[in-house]
Amino acid sequence: MDNNNGRPLVFSGRANLELAKDICKYLDISLGQIDIKNFSDQEIFVRIEENVRGGDVFIIQPTCYPGNEHLMELLIMMDAFRRSSAKRITAVLPYYGYARQDRKTEPRVPITSKLVADLLQVSGANRILTVDLHAGQIQGFFNIPVDHLYAMNVLIDYVKEQQFEDLVVISPDAGGVERARAFAKRLGEVSLAIIDKRREAANIARAMNIIGDVEGKRCLIVDDMIDTAGTLMEATDALLGAGALEVHACCTHPVLSGPARERIVQSPLKSMIATNTIPLNEELKKIGKIKILSVAPLLGEAISRIHQETSVSSLFD
Repeated sequence: MDNNNGRPLVFSGRANLELAKDICKYLDISLGQIDIKNFSDQEIFVRIEENVRGGDVFIIQPTCYPGNEHLMELLIMMDAFRRSSAKRITAVLPYYGYARQDRKTEPRVPITSKLVADLLQVSGANRILTVDLHAGQIQGFFNIPVDHLYAMNVLIDYVKEQQFEDLVVISPDAGGVERARAFAKRLGEVSLAIIDKRREAANIARAMNIIGDVEGKRCLIVDDMIDTAGTLMEATDALLGAGALEVHACCTHPVLSGPARERIVQSPLKSMIATNTIPLNEELKKIGKIKILSVAPLLGEAISRIHQETSVSSLFD
C-alpha cells in the first residue's frame, strides 16, 4: 500500500514525541521526518520532509494540553499529507480531547466532541485510532472507521504484579461502574464498590456515599482520566473515612491540570498508576506516587494490524 518497503509511515506532532518514538521502536521503523514550527503570531507551519505519495500514513498526536494548539497542529498535518497524495491517513489520538463534551447537558451549549470529529474528517482523516474514549458513543460521531483500544490489559498486568491483599476495585461514580466491574473481573476474586458522587459544577465534585464494603481493605479507584484530581481527593477521603487501609488510583489518561499536582502530593493517596497517552511535565514527573506505564506496544501492534488489514479487535480476546 505504501512506498516504504511495505511498512507503515509513522509521523508525530509535538504533543507526545516520546510515545511516537517508542511506537516506532516497537515497529522497528524510523519516525517520519516532518518540520513543525510556529510563526511569530503563533500560526502553525508544517512541511513533510519525505515522499509520502501512495503511503499508509499514521499521525501520532494526543490533543492534550495545550489542547487547542495540538488539535490545530493535527488538522494542519493531515491537510499536508492529503495534499501530498498519501493513500490513507490514520489519525492516532492516544488521548481524544473534548471527549467530555459529548452531549447537551443544558440549553445553548455545543457538542464539541462531534465538532472535533467533523474537523478531523474534513482535514483528511480516513481512519481514527484512539485509546479509552471518555464516552464510547463518540465513535458514532465519525463516518469513517474508528479503532477504539483499551489500556486495561496494560494497567491490570501491573496491578497483578503488585499482589495487593484484600483489594477492592472502586468506581468513583455511577458512570464508571461498567469499567470498574470489568477491571475487577479481570483481576479475579476482587470485589467492587461504588462512590455515589454529586457534581456541583464543572471540575468540582463532592463524594457522598459508598456502596459496598471497604473497611479493612486496600482500595483501587479506577477511572478513564484524572484531571484536576478533585474527584480523586474526595473519593480518597471518603474511603479512608469508611475504614479503608489505603487507597490507590488507576487511570488511562493523566490529564492532571490546575491544582492536580498539589492535591496528589498533599493527599493520603498511596499511589497513582497511569499510562503515557499524555506526557507528564517535569514537575509531575518528580511525584514519587505516580507510576507511568507505556501503551506504545498496544498502539504499535494496532498500527501494524491496521496496515496489514488484519483484526484489531482480537487484541482484546
